[in-house]
Amino acid sequence: MTPLLSFQNVSKRYPDGGREILVLDRISLEIDAGVSVGVYGKRRSGKSTLLRLAAGLALPDAGTICFEGRDIARMSGSDRSRLLRSEVAFMSAADWNANPGETVVDHVATSLGSEGLTIREARRRAMQVLDQVEIGAAGAQELTKALSLTERVRAMLARALAREPRLLVLDEPALFPSLQERDAFHALLRSLAQERNMALLVASEEMRALQGFGMLASLADGELVSTEARATVVPLPGRRRAAAERSGQ
Repeated sequence: MTPLLSFQNVSKRYPDGGREILVLDRISLEIDAGVSVGVYGKRRSGKSTLLRLAAGLALPDAGTICFEGRDIARMSGSDRSRLLRSEVAFMSAADWNANPGETVVDHVATSLGSEGLTIREARRRAMQVLDQVEIGAAGAQELTKALSLTERVRAMLARALAREPRLLVLDEPALFPSLQERDAFHALLRSLAQERNMALLVASEEMRALQGFGMLASLADGELVSTEARATVVPLPGRRRAAAERSGQ
């Protein structure tokens, strides 16, 4: 069976002054439909780059990324945009952006502008999704500027889910006020993904936040250094560092 998303020997570099930094080094990974994958890594480990590549927001410098067997790099810009709108949703807490005077329901409904829905239909679907992320009818009428951090992240999740993606990519969901609120959000996220048979790819600097995911992976020095189903994430040394330690360098 063709995986929903596959990385084959993917590398990515970014310019840094007069040199280039290798951010990802020959990453290979497969994600099947409905599977939840958590990626652990410290800051600057390459997590955000990995997720942006998965969502089609960036293209690899080497290797191949396929969505259901379709090479993302070979798609036209319009086809990649269509993929991001209809099949893949990308969410980052750092990207929160709401219009002044906008209600929560309208914030979610405006994400459906390309779906061919009337305003009434878009608001109806937005209300349904807001209820699923546990923002009730009263909360839906609140102004976005009045939302707490926890409510804001749930509103972002509703906006991402409104288009019914098959893959949801989340980069560092949020720094929640408490462990209980963080764990509740991740439990809700996994539950909604299971109900929808939606694949998840979530990155975090906190290992505990990723417990309960079907597959866990760890990134270090731009390398995918461990993948194991239904296991605790253990950050392992990268291939080059491990080789140096074995040789006594």
